[in-house]
Amino acid sequence: MSAPDALIDLLKILTRQPSVVGFEHSFFRVLQRELEERGASVTWYEGLLVAQGRDPNAMYFSAHIDRHGLICTGPNEFQYAAFVAGSRSDLLGNSVSEELMLTIANRFKGTPVFAYQPWSGSYNGAGMISDASICEFRGNLIFEVDGLEHLVAGTPVALRDSLRIDNGYASGQLDNVLTVAILVHLFDLGFQGTAFFTAQEEVGRSWRYLLEWFRRFGGSTNDLVVLDTSPYPSRAEADSRLVTLRTRDANASFNHAMTTQLESLCREHQISFSYKDRYIAEQNDLLFAAGETPRSLGSTEMGRIIAASNGLVDGTTLQIPTTGYHTMNETATLASCEAFIKLLNMVMLE
Repeated sequence: MSAPDALIDLLKILTRQPSVVGFEHSFFRVLQRELEERGASVTWYEGLLVAQGRDPNAMYFSAHIDRHGLICTGPNEFQYAAFVAGSRSDLLGNSVSEELMLTIANRFKGTPVFAYQPWSGSYNGAGMISDASICEFRGNLIFEVDGLEHLVAGTPVALRDSLRIDNGYASGQLDNVLTVAILVHLFDLGFQGTAFFTAQEEVGRSWRYLLEWFRRFGGSTNDLVVLDTSPYPSRAEADSRLVTLRTRDANASFNHAMTTQLESLCREHQISFSYKDRYIAEQNDLLFAAGETPRSLGSTEMGRIIAASNGLVDGTTLQIPTTGYHTMNETATLASCEAFIKLLNMVMLE
């Protein structure tokens, strides 16, 4: 299996459009154009773009649009946008661990970047991340960027990216532009339900925008499927399944009937799958036996909205296995993309 050319072309366009967490407005504008060209009716809300076909209650799909990047916080000073947007700093008593900051610092050295105007997306200069270190006075991660000395505080800086296709794999900053592109592509394939595109998922806020919409417009039954990528530590482990399912996350159990339906469709059509929560539990057994700290089940948009909605919103998640999570080289197989689309098509028809 291989992803259709129309999807690859769309993914190339979207990958190059900036969407730094907390500064997603310009990406919403690009999405609006692509969706309206495909016949969808598009409405903007705070932190949320909603695209609907002729039968908006037929199915609800959601994908988050934000990606990681930097923000200018002073003269020639740059910080990790997710930490700023999430108000995570020692000054507020909600600090990020030094280990995580050092991991991020090492991850993006030498990465080309460009600044943009958050509403229009207009280009505002290019540069290169030359270094990053923890400020001893503030306990925050500070990036050094060559070439963007002219920026003023509040300007977002995106990691310069382009989609790479090689030997059946797609690579780039895929989380979560990959499933966003697939969700837009579904309108090419006749999708007539409702598609949600959420902002600020990387700082745990996207579910609030989604829940607000359901409280205003939703019915008594609001079954939702959240689309995303799912990281694995090695290519061999990621390639051992085409799609990833979940029965739960750290916040809540997912809709059993919807999850079972996805599993049944996978089995019926020979689409290999596994459950991420069960995979983590198995890994935790090994870690516990070795005397190491077990991993969390993770916190997802789906689990957060189920836990907070008091029964108003329920559903499950469907994910594409990847490696290189939150880097410029996150990688997924084109076969996974094709299986993912096939599965969503079958859900649309049921």
